[in-house]
Amino acid sequence: MISGDVPSVDVLVWSELPTGAGLGSSAAYTVCLAAALLTACGAISCPLKEGESTASWHAEGWTEEELTLINSWAFQGERVIHGNPSGVDNAVGTWGGALRYQSGKITPLKRVPTLRILLTNTQVPRSTKVLVAGVKEKILKVQHLRGRGDGNACWGRFPAIMNPVLDSIDAISQECQSVLEAMPANPSPEYYPVLEELFDINQHHLNVIGVGHPSLDRLCRVTASHGLHSKLTGAGGGGCGITLLRPDTSLLAVEAAKRDLCACGFECWETNIGAPGVTLHHSSSLNSKVLRALSEG
Repeated sequence: MISGDVPSVDVLVWSELPTGAGLGSSAAYTVCLAAALLTACGAISCPLKEGESTASWHAEGWTEEELTLINSWAFQGERVIHGNPSGVDNAVGTWGGALRYQSGKITPLKRVPTLRILLTNTQVPRSTKVLVAGVKEKILKVQHLRGRGDGNACWGRFPAIMNPVLDSIDAISQECQSVLEAMPANPSPEYYPVLEELFDINQHHLNVIGVGHPSLDRLCRVTASHGLHSKLTGAGGGGCGITLLRPDTSLLAVEAAKRDLCACGFECWETNIGAPGVTLHHSSSLNSKVLRALSEG
C-alpha cells in the first residue's frame, strides 16, 4: 500500500505507438503512468541526478524493489484494460530487454542480442481481451472434452492434434531462447537462418490455433517475396507483424519490402528489439516534436 499525500497533478500522454496493434501500447502507458505517479507521491525515488537528462535501471536508476513496485501497479492497469493479462508486456516495459514467460512465471533472459526488425502495422484493429479469451476457451474445451469425443469445437474434436501444436509452440520458444542467449558470445551469421525458420513455423502454428488473419498472411507473403521472414506479434487477429532483418540484409531489399507493404495499405518502421525499460527523462532531453505535442495537450 502507498501512504502519504498524493499531489494534484496533470498527466499528459504522448505516444508514437499505435493502439490495438499488438505492440504493448497499453502496457507502455500503464508502466509510465505508474512510474510517474509513484515518483510524484514519493513512493519511489527520483533517479535523476543533477545535470542528468535521463535515468533508467540500466544507469543505476531505480532499485529492483522500486521496479517491482512499478511493475505491480502497471499490471493492475493492464488488468483494467485487458481483463486477465499475462503480465509479460508490463514486465518488458518495466525491465526492458527480453523475458521468458511460462506457466505464469516471468524470467528475464541474460545477454540477448539487439535484433533488427521491420515492424508492420496492418491497421486491422483487434482486441487482445477477445482474442486471448477465445484461445483460452478452446483450451478449456479440450481439457473438458478430453476422452469424451463429444466436442463441438475443432480443439474439442481433435485434442490429440491440437495439444501437440501447443507443445510445439513451447518448443519453438525454448529453441529461440537458446539461440538468442548463444548469439552474444558467438555472433555468427549461422544463427539467423535458424531464427528465420522458427519465425515461419511459429506463424503457421499461430494460424492453426486461430489467431491469424488474412492481412498477416499477406504481410508474410510480401516479405517472403523479398527473401525475408515474418510472423505476427501480440495477440494476432490483425494488428502488427515483425520481420527479422539480418545484419547483412541490404538497404535495397528493406526499402523494396517497405514499399510493397505500404502499397497494401500497411505502415512500416525499421527498429530494434532489446531496448531498456522504463526511463525517466528531464524535459531538456525531449525533442521539439515531443515537447510540442505535450504543450498542445
